[in-house]
Amino acid sequence: MFFGAGPWRDLFTQSCFKVYSLSHRSQRPEHRTHKELSFERDVDVNLFETTIRILGGLLSTYHLTKDPLFLDKAVYLGSRLMPAFRTPSKIPFSDVNLGKGTAHPPRWTADSTLAEVTSVQLEFRELSRLTQDPQYQVRLSRFVMLHLKCGRKHDGLVPMFINTNSGQFSHKGAFTLGARADSYYEYLLKQWIQGGKVEDDLLEDYLQAIEGVRKHLVRQTGPSRLTFVGELSHNRFNAKMDHLVCFLPGTLALGAHHGLTGAHMDLALQLMETCHQMYAQMETGLSPEIAHFSLQTSSSSDVHNLLRPETVESLFYLFRFTQEPKYRDWGWDILQSFNKYTRYCNFLHKQNLLDKMESFFLGETLKYLFLLFSDDMDLLSLDKVVFNTEAHPLPIWTPPPK
Repeated sequence: MFFGAGPWRDLFTQSCFKVYSLSHRSQRPEHRTHKELSFERDVDVNLFETTIRILGGLLSTYHLTKDPLFLDKAVYLGSRLMPAFRTPSKIPFSDVNLGKGTAHPPRWTADSTLAEVTSVQLEFRELSRLTQDPQYQVRLSRFVMLHLKCGRKHDGLVPMFINTNSGQFSHKGAFTLGARADSYYEYLLKQWIQGGKVEDDLLEDYLQAIEGVRKHLVRQTGPSRLTFVGELSHNRFNAKMDHLVCFLPGTLALGAHHGLTGAHMDLALQLMETCHQMYAQMETGLSPEIAHFSLQTSSSSDVHNLLRPETVESLFYLFRFTQEPKYRDWGWDILQSFNKYTRYCNFLHKQNLLDKMESFFLGETLKYLFLLFSDDMDLLSLDKVVFNTEAHPLPIWTPPPK
């Protein structure tokens, strides 16, 4: 029996949805939760990270609890993030000062990364839908996504950096589905699903991108015939795959579930096997942060593990869509390795631990493990919700807004 009930449900409830209990307490007038959560702080925050974690979390909790407190706080935060879009190109700055209402690029460059500017759309679109205030969706969808759609791509693949002053791509010869680019491709599909599958331009961009991935980035190793996704640097292929890329099997499977070609599901199954082997072939049973593949013989890896969610996220999707028990078994093996070697700290090498735990371990990794092990196959149905890139479920619009 898997963890539909018992201690793991308690752990999940306490660590991932602790905010749910606040909604009940906040209904009492004497409780000060609405005053205790303030975003008027003289502090720089990252637009992308704040949107996917905090704004997405507030919107998701609002839908789960129906408590207007969380929508009020989402609107409050969304308005504090808007200065990021005051740029000559309308491509947002990476950093916002919530208290001062100012924004700027990173200290070392005028560029924003592809993922930063294209992975906040689900959240701001939903904020516009709930408030009937178009400013959030217009700035993100019309300005940013249309700008990128009109930009020069490489068979649907987009460079990793974009200049906030000119709006032009920089580092034009570098293409990856790993760090700094990954969730752009994820959000193309998920925006299309969120909107009720009527925004053909998003679907077109997603399908073109996946064909570009297949054409330029997908390869197989030598004897073991593992399919992986590498990187392209000025027309030179690099057989390097970040653990972050293991989001792709789940995204491909999600698209196939929503009616896209079965070839996407075939590729999802192949990549899922590779992501599993990135764990299974390590002495600790924990995937490296980066794997280097060989097209002829053996492979090597960077051995540190950050408790990332991407593989268990994809295992959740694959199990939901195929009901194959092996995906639960693989998730259980990963969980056992986390228990044995990491103590939920960042794992470096064997017993050498960094006393640090990223928030995505609670917000995503444990959540997807919980959903993978749940006996309730309708829990957060993938026909009713779409998960943002921080694993916060948002509703699919039915019918889609006009």
